[in-house]
Amino acid sequence: MSKKIISIGLCLAVVLTACKKTNNPNPPPPPPTPTDTTMYYPPNGSSEWHAKSAASLGWNESLLPDLYNYLQTKNTKAFLILKDGRMVIEKYFGTFTVDSNWYWASAGKTMMAMLVGIAEEDNFLHINHRTSTYLGVGWTSLPPAKEDLITIKNQLTMTTGLDDDVQPNSDCTLPSCLQYKADAGTRWAYHNAPYSLLYDVIQNATNQNFATYFNTNLRDPIGMNGAWIPLSSKHVYFSTPRSMARFGLLMLNKGKWKSNYILHDSAYYNAQINTSQDLNKSYGYLTWLNGKESHMLPNTQFIFNGPIAISAPTEMYAAMGKNDQRIYIIPSKGIVVIRMGDDSGNGPLAVSSFDNELWDKLRPIMGL
Repeated sequence: MSKKIISIGLCLAVVLTACKKTNNPNPPPPPPTPTDTTMYYPPNGSSEWHAKSAASLGWNESLLPDLYNYLQTKNTKAFLILKDGRMVIEKYFGTFTVDSNWYWASAGKTMMAMLVGIAEEDNFLHINHRTSTYLGVGWTSLPPAKEDLITIKNQLTMTTGLDDDVQPNSDCTLPSCLQYKADAGTRWAYHNAPYSLLYDVIQNATNQNFATYFNTNLRDPIGMNGAWIPLSSKHVYFSTPRSMARFGLLMLNKGKWKSNYILHDSAYYNAQINTSQDLNKSYGYLTWLNGKESHMLPNTQFIFNGPIAISAPTEMYAAMGKNDQRIYIIPSKGIVVIRMGDDSGNGPLAVSSFDNELWDKLRPIMGL
């Protein structure tokens, strides 16, 4: 998939919101703002983004060169840190710039989960309803009684019970590829196919083009750029790093942007960032959770003791994608961390050892 992603990424200018280009991969940071602990939201339709220096936060700036060297050796293209919405670190590597677009991979799952919550709030769907209500009977190859067990909530929590090892392509969303493995709710497996079908669930439930609904209700109100690009059986989100940071800021603020609630349902938001089932304690609604007693990983049924990233703050929750696309959120500290880039070499899917290595470097800098 990587070659296909890169080739599509090169022509994103045709489909993404136009941005002013710059030849400087690391533009001068905006002027620091006075010490302020109130939440800041960058204005929509503007390149303005208030900054806060690491020194003003009491962070150890002497460790930043080592961090940047590490990020570069790990094929990072963009690395951002926000504190209460203000930009503390904004670093680009190689030819990548503030205006470059990159793929989110499975980090986009977390944004899809929020959109499902928005659609439920709009009374277009209910996550406890059968998925067949929105995809029609026979969307899988399961017997009707087994298919009827699968709900949207199962899609959000990776508990559909569908076989995640169907060959030759486990990402296939055709009914013939969606085969029975266990009753819904009794088995956790990281499976892209049922997640990918949330795209169709939202489109059918709202009776709107998916892009129109997403842009109107999530992307545009928070000033993001980007688009969901079809890749084989999946739709993958591409955007600039700053747009990824805007979504991270929205998550940090519990679905609120300035005075406007993008997602007002606090119960849904809390369910998204907390353990959603008893099988994988470290998984919410398409969102990874740190600090739990155990965790499961993609492509295995083994339950590992301890959290997904022992070096990271226990309260952290994250959007995680292939090749270490990352949105880390530390709620009590008002911190959002963004990483975009190629494979760090630590593992191809979602959670990897990169998370521990990176936080081993970030914690001394931040004094966490």
